[in-house]
Amino acid sequence: MDKDSTQSIRLMGKKRGMMQYFDDKGNTIVCTVIEAQPNVITQIKNSDTDGYQAIQMGFDTIVVNDERTLEKRVSKPLRGHYKKAAVAPRRFLAETRVKKVDGYTIGQEIGVDAFADVPFVDVCGMSKGKGFQGVMKLFNYAGGPASHGSGFHRHAGSTGMRSTPGRCLPNGKRASHMGDDRVTVQNLRVVSVRPESNVILVEGAVPGATNALVYVSPAEKKTHSKKHKKK
Repeated sequence: MDKDSTQSIRLMGKKRGMMQYFDDKGNTIVCTVIEAQPNVITQIKNSDTDGYQAIQMGFDTIVVNDERTLEKRVSKPLRGHYKKAAVAPRRFLAETRVKKVDGYTIGQEIGVDAFADVPFVDVCGMSKGKGFQGVMKLFNYAGGPASHGSGFHRHAGSTGMRSTPGRCLPNGKRASHMGDDRVTVQNLRVVSVRPESNVILVEGAVPGATNALVYVSPAEKKTHSKKHKKK
């Protein structure tokens, strides 16, 4: 596995919460703890057979007390897919496009040690769902007068015209569902990588609730810190 392929890896993990980390100088760093059990390669795609080069990885092994109940948790096509790769069924599958598939093998495990030399990462996850919300919370509307009798406190106001065009134009800001969106936070600094516990600490907040699935990949826009900037 060469360096170029490692730099394009997208690892799946779970957000375990936040903590304070003290560096060598005693400074406090607010970090998010991401636990990423080793992702196993279940399929390798190349340009000849699939039209592009990528590796498919599985994450979060499905553990059952009775093997007969595994059929209820994994569909028949996926059971055959895992059986062909000689890999235990996983809960999640994801593809990562790579420049070269050389050096990858089916059944190979990739852990957080792949980010040992990566200074910044991009983390993608599903934001917390907040249900149906009004325009004040959703779009930060100011609202109307708060005095009694105004009758206009938390409304959106007029959203259309009378005779021309006689309808409400689309794509306007209205009360709707809030949250539960795919969000990517870029350029988070890697504070610590601990392969012995399958944990990576990143500075700052990460989208999603505790124990939610997140995707960690090397940052695309920021590849080195200012202190170690190449001249």
